Amino acid sequence: MKKQLYILILFIGIGLIPQNSFAQVDFNKPPDDDLGNVEDEYQEFFFEALKQKGIENYQRAIDALQKCLNLDSKKPIIYFELGKNYKLLENYESAEANLLKAESMQPDNEWILDELYDVYAKEGDLDNAIKTVKKLVDFHPDYKQDLASLYIRKGNYQEALSLLDELDEELGTNEVRDTMRNDIYDLTGNSEDRIENLEQRVANNPNNEQNYLRLIYRYSQSGNSKKAYEAAQNWLTQKPDSRLVHLALYKFYLDEGETEKAINSMKIVLNTPEIDGEAKTKVLKDFVNFVSKNPQYEKDLIEVTAQADVNTTAEEAINLGQYYLKSGDKVKALQSFEDALNKEPDNFTAIKTILLLKIDLNQFEEVVLQSNSALELYPAQPILYLLNGVANNKLNKPKAAIDSLEMGLDFLIDDPKMEADFYSQLSEAYKLDNNISQSQAFAKKAQALKAQN
Repeated sequence: MKKQLYILILFIGIGLIPQNSFAQVDFNKPPDDDLGNVEDEYQEFFFEALKQKGIENYQRAIDALQKCLNLDSKKPIIYFELGKNYKLLENYESAEANLLKAESMQPDNEWILDELYDVYAKEGDLDNAIKTVKKLVDFHPDYKQDLASLYIRKGNYQEALSLLDELDEELGTNEVRDTMRNDIYDLTGNSEDRIENLEQRVANNPNNEQNYLRLIYRYSQSGNSKKAYEAAQNWLTQKPDSRLVHLALYKFYLDEGETEKAINSMKIVLNTPEIDGEAKTKVLKDFVNFVSKNPQYEKDLIEVTAQADVNTTAEEAINLGQYYLKSGDKVKALQSFEDALNKEPDNFTAIKTILLLKIDLNQFEEVVLQSNSALELYPAQPILYLLNGVANNKLNKPKAAIDSLEMGLDFLIDDPKMEADFYSQLSEAYKLDNNISQSQAFAKKAQALKAQN
């Protein structure tokens, strides 16, 4: 829907005023009636209406326009402005009535039709909206996209597709229209037409790599892996230097057991700056899963992550860290999670895992400092208080441990296992503080919870 600038509407409004209003006046001739005063009053009320609309006092604007109407009911601009103000008050029935009156006085005025279209769209009156947009298409072909959208809402899918085809032919494809087209295919379940359209695009423009990607994705989605692989090979034939093609190829190579080719394709993807982070994250995740089942290729994973684009995402770093955790390499896992935290300083998964790893690696001073900082970001996360308490116990600082652990218990809700851990650490802290009775009391609480679970 097009929204005109205030100044543009003002000029359009002036254009809507009948031209005889600007006839020349002989200022030397004495007035023979009160028409001059009427015109002054009209202008005063009209500009008051514009002012009130500008400050969002729509009812006052309407009141001023009604006064204009009492002075002169033949100017379409009054009904036009009334329609807009009623629309802003969501009184769509009155908005429609006034805009239709304006249109009857100035048929085929684009600005009036555009406001009417907006009213019908807001009311959900699809039939009248379609009828109005068909008139607007004569002014701007851009309205064809609006018309296609209305056809989709109405369920007239074939008419919508015909319009989208027409627009693609005139203007080339774009993401918005592709989304609309895919919505239609999803609603109708017509995967054959979707694939046929993509095949035609590849045939018409074999240099457009995105068309190949979309076609391969749709083939794969429909279960036709043979066609998908053929499309990838055709793409490689057309563009042998393409790096994007390896986004498709690596998966086929993995499925076919062509390991060396798969690894080579994954390396190309992860070292190509033009490929977006989301796609790289998926490839790295697949690479990590593959290496976890085939550890003999770990050196390739290490090599590719060392060489890969430095602009890897936090998610990629976390995936790599999870792999190192599974393989038991806590030092490399810590490096990966710290890399993730550098990229996303408030990533809670990275914070928690780093603290756990540093406890395992006996880096207790760092755990205390880092958990204190993390609590500024996440003051209601009990695990942070628990880890802070563990580290302070290890550093023989029982009072600091007790303070942290008792505070953390206040945030703990329905987690018996963690509650038992809190009690165990409190028992240890009170023991370090030579308060044996309290230490034993918390030890019993911990044992009771563990016995229940």
